[in-house]
Amino acid sequence: MILHADLDSFYASVEQRDDPALRGRPVLVGGGVVLAASYEAKAFGVRTPMALARARALCPQAIVVPPRMSAYSTASKAVFEVFRDTTPLVEPISIDEAFLDVEGLRRIRGTPEEIAIGLRAEVRARTGLPITVGVAPTKFLAKVASGVGKPDGLLVVPPGRELAFLHPLPVEKLWGVGPVTAAKLRERQIHTVGHVARIGEAALVAMLGGGAGRHLHALAHNRDPRRVEIGRRRGSIGAQCALGRSGSRGFPEVEAVLGALVDRVTQRMRRAHRAGRTITLRLRFGDFSRATRSRSLLKATMQTGAVLRTSVDLLREAWPLIGERGLTLVGVAVSNLDGDGAVQMELPFEPPRADGLDAAVDRVRDRFGSGALRRAAMIGREMSPSVPILPD
Repeated sequence: MILHADLDSFYASVEQRDDPALRGRPVLVGGGVVLAASYEAKAFGVRTPMALARARALCPQAIVVPPRMSAYSTASKAVFEVFRDTTPLVEPISIDEAFLDVEGLRRIRGTPEEIAIGLRAEVRARTGLPITVGVAPTKFLAKVASGVGKPDGLLVVPPGRELAFLHPLPVEKLWGVGPVTAAKLRERQIHTVGHVARIGEAALVAMLGGGAGRHLHALAHNRDPRRVEIGRRRGSIGAQCALGRSGSRGFPEVEAVLGALVDRVTQRMRRAHRAGRTITLRLRFGDFSRATRSRSLLKATMQTGAVLRTSVDLLREAWPLIGERGLTLVGVAVSNLDGDGAVQMELPFEPPRADGLDAAVDRVRDRFGSGALRRAAMIGREMSPSVPILPD
């Protein structure tokens, strides 16, 4: 049995915990876009990452608070201490959720349901935050159970009852089913997970493609052999920025935002001693469709300049498409990360000057804050704050 523990509206819950005046009231965390919304705000239809103006229109009485990323990072660390005090088998998913394997604790801690009850109580007592826990025989079903059990709930799917629980749920509950895939399925009168399960794998493959079809067919039958993994390092390091829907933007403006994102990504890479070879540009268009553009380098790097040059080249190649469809989000990620940060040196064996510049910039920002040094192109422009991420 596996637990999926997921903090409820994490940023907003931290704000309500720290300011009693916000409790029970609709709270929005963010600036230009909503980073988190309390359940009182969600009741009015507010979602993330909705533009703040749209959220205010839906919920005029909402209280908007600026994000406090250091407070969220501290709260996350406290919650994960509770997780690891519960079981050594913890697989973090993000700063506010994780899988926990508790099957081997029956003799000393009780049933998985009893452990989940104790976990929720301990998180509340030690951190003051609400958390929802799903309990099921597979990781996929445990995550679905926590989603259905929100907010501040506990939902157990006992062995033998998996399909009875899963099949009545809407198709959007399947991992990998977003708005586009859901629309394709609903056009064919496929509305629930049970409907997906009754379709043959070959028909799903013909409808959605090989990978997606086989993936959804397996999940609809609750086939998920993945175990809870510990000690796994991240496969990529990235950052993104929502641009809103305020009309067209020129290339220099988007390039400036991209440069600031590359600064964030490469600084994280150097802190983690990870170098990568593949740079991926992520785009979201005005119609909410998405696209990615990638390029692999000949050798791994963690240099800001090298990653930025490739990212700008990818942006320039995608610019005609952006001009046609508009741009609401831009992101960059570096993958194909090596294990120990080793970078192949070239003749002559001298440290590149760019490494010294990057190290100096990192030292200044570590000592005086990330805003101590900014690119000239970003003067007068504001970005959403850098969100906390799990340790590598």
